Amino acid sequence: MNSDPLWAIFLNACLINNFVLAYFLGICPFLGVSGKLATATRMGGAVTFVMVVSSMSAFGINSLLLMIDAPYLKLISFIAVIASTVQLVEMFIKKMSPALFRALGIFLPLITTNCAILGLALFQTNKGYGLLQSFVYALGAGAGFTLALVLMAGLREKLELAKTPDIVKGTVITLVLAGLLSVCFMGFAGLSN
Repeated sequence: MNSDPLWAIFLNACLINNFVLAYFLGICPFLGVSGKLATATRMGGAVTFVMVVSSMSAFGINSLLLMIDAPYLKLISFIAVIASTVQLVEMFIKKMSPALFRALGIFLPLITTNCAILGLALFQTNKGYGLLQSFVYALGAGAGFTLALVLMAGLREKLELAKTPDIVKGTVITLVLAGLLSVCFMGFAGLSN
């Protein structure tokens, strides 16, 4: 079992090794849903919930697979749990907030194929985290994912009000902003041991 303190695990997942801005995982929803602040926050919440449920499930599945000496089933098991969790989240959002369901559009079912969630499950099992550490790691990763989405959405909303040359409007300026955010988050790398 890993002996890292919980605060360090959270800080590492949220800022130092941010899944979007350091590992470049989950770029599709990062670029697709970060147009509006309200949508970005809700998507971040949905991804965080799926990360926490998947993380807890991955811990249990990994323990069971190691007990029965079948670690080769880890990947397919994680994918099945993530897909099931996303289906539950999708049904819940569709029932509770049809407007949010329409706003998230295709990006909600794409949480299933979000490599940040699968990466979280694989990273935590490879690091040997216990149950509580896995929970904190998932919360940190979800908070970092949400932070990246919210920062990008805020920048994109402010950018709509600015005069930008036609040559850099749209996707170009979005990718430049994403690169600058990534460089900014590299400054947190000095916090790791």
